[in-house]
Amino acid sequence: MTGDWVAIQRNPHSGSGRGRRELVELCRTLKARGLNPRLFSDRHLLDTRLADSDQRQGLLALVAAGGDGTVVDLANRHPDMPLAVMPLGTENLLARYLGMPRSGRGVADVIAARQTRWIDMGRAAGRLFTLVASVGLDASVVHRLDRVRSGNITHRSYIKPILWGFRTYDYPRLQAWIDDDPEPIEGVEILVSNLPAYGFGLKVGKTAKENDGRLVVTVLQRGSTFQMIRYLSMLFRGTHERAPDVKIATARRVRVECVDSAREGVPVQIDGDPAGLTPVTIECLPGALEVFVP
Repeated sequence: MTGDWVAIQRNPHSGSGRGRRELVELCRTLKARGLNPRLFSDRHLLDTRLADSDQRQGLLALVAAGGDGTVVDLANRHPDMPLAVMPLGTENLLARYLGMPRSGRGVADVIAARQTRWIDMGRAAGRLFTLVASVGLDASVVHRLDRVRSGNITHRSYIKPILWGFRTYDYPRLQAWIDDDPEPIEGVEILVSNLPAYGFGLKVGKTAKENDGRLVVTVLQRGSTFQMIRYLSMLFRGTHERAPDVKIATARRVRVECVDSAREGVPVQIDGDPAGLTPVTIECLPGALEVFVP
């Protein structure tokens, strides 16, 4: 392949008729800007192509065409490549944070302008994330949804898993060990933010910065359905930091463990995808990802 080219990883489970139209516009505009687009629905085919150094020659950008799950999947497979986001998912949190256009034409123009910046990433259990890792109820909802999902995920897809979580989750006690602090912070829900972005408009990690080499750790300390609804209300309004039973810390590294050592483990999620069970170590990787920005 001669000339600069762009690899587009499309999530076949993300987006709709609008998504297909925007992908066509993305490819058409890239060609008009002198770039060669190549669309991949098969992850293995893209990985095979990029494993060949000759094939990588001239590669300008990887495009994650989907939601935040597509972004984190592509960043984990090819963390050394500049990433552009074509928002076709449910929340599109990273795209919104970066100010990426929603149109294929707009994303193509951003790529053609070749303006990028480097942002921090997080790593949990050996997997990279851009937004947030968490342990507790929300992660159990993510695990549940992953088991029962079929096709595209919408906001409505979360309703039954959330109700299931409120009915069945038993709020095991957790400990967050912050850097080298010998005393852990205890709670029932631990959210570790790399960027100030979280689904459903919740103000989780609102003081997180993209390039400071640190994570914002939010610990919710009281466990019950009533308390969780109370926390959600505060998180939506952004008033949680004033609550005495919400602890906020910054960290380069945090270790999360379940107090009950006999328990199998508590669910962990990263950027809306399941990421195993506790214990888990979560750390910040400064300036680890190059992203295209308007």
